[in-house]
Amino acid sequence: MEFQQSVQLPGDVDTYQISPQIKEYTLLDLGFEKTNRGNFRYLGSLDRKSPFKPFARLQITVNGDLTGFKMDTVNTNGFAKVNIFKQQRKDEFVTQLHFILNEMVERGIFNKK
Repeated sequence: MEFQQSVQLPGDVDTYQISPQIKEYTLLDLGFEKTNRGNFRYLGSLDRKSPFKPFARLQITVNGDLTGFKMDTVNTNGFAKVNIFKQQRKDEFVTQLHFILNEMVERGIFNKK
């Protein structure tokens, strides 16, 4: 999957777009880690009942020049995509997803459409 300027997760009503105000230090402050390829990667739990072995995680990768990103909800090990909007515990997962993404919008990483 290529880096994109805007992403909408399957099942979500909101679309997120990379903000022109994005800063590297803000990414690091919010838990992103710099990868060997120079990108920034976030992997956060969406499962409040089991945060250390969650059913679903939010995975975001921002490219090194801060112009594009990838975003998916994935399983515990990050290898398979999970559509949290079709799960039995979807209300819990969606609440946590929007909480995390709203913080990123407030801090200038994304704009919400």
